[in-house]
Amino acid sequence: MSPKFQAISLKKPLEALGAEVVETPVIRIEPPEDLEPIVQATTRLDEYDWIIFTSVNGVHSFLDKAQVTVRNRIAAIGPATAEALESHGLHVSVLPKRFVAESLFDALEKFTDIKGQRFLLPRADIARETLPNMLQSAGAIANVIVAYRTVTSPQEVLRANALVRSGKVDAVTFTSGSTVRSFFSEHDAIVRERCVPASIGPITSKALREIQVEPIIEAKYYSIAGLVDAIHE
Repeated sequence: MSPKFQAISLKKPLEALGAEVVETPVIRIEPPEDLEPIVQATTRLDEYDWIIFTSVNGVHSFLDKAQVTVRNRIAAIGPATAEALESHGLHVSVLPKRFVAESLFDALEKFTDIKGQRFLLPRADIARETLPNMLQSAGAIANVIVAYRTVTSPQEVLRANALVRSGKVDAVTFTSGSTVRSFFSEHDAIVRERCVPASIGPITSKALREIQVEPIIEAKYYSIAGLVDAIHE
């Protein structure tokens, strides 16, 4: 149920384990409706001490438009995001052990005195407010800008629902809260009953439980590789 690029990275290792994988990316990534905040931010990067990236999509959506030299300190939510940043030639100073906002904040606190520092957070339009709220509570200045939008793909939702309803699917992978909300947007009771959710981590599992769907599988290591391992186990 991932965006296209995540579906591809899930497909190969699952197929290597002998699984039959059907790709149904129920969300797609699109540019923000208003590009001006990104343009303004990229021309004023010297005003920020840190840039925090909480997704691979955020990295590419922001840096592909930046066209400037980034000299700020960088924090990343997880290894895939860090790898994307390194592909742009950027060094990641802070990478948490657990790939959620709360752990990233803890890692930042251990690395530096947060109070008074300025943070730029390029992210999705529907991202959680947890991290900017924690930064502001610690005395930092956190500027959030929308780097990309997460949009439901209705045709893929219908296709994915039909596969589950038919009983042809043994498990459904969810890599974010937005994939959960999109997949279940049809409110199909049979789909809810027959779906065996495989969640990439606790935030995605929380989104499932909020709609009264219990994750049967949850990755211990909150990444694509961790999700594959959990499914395999």
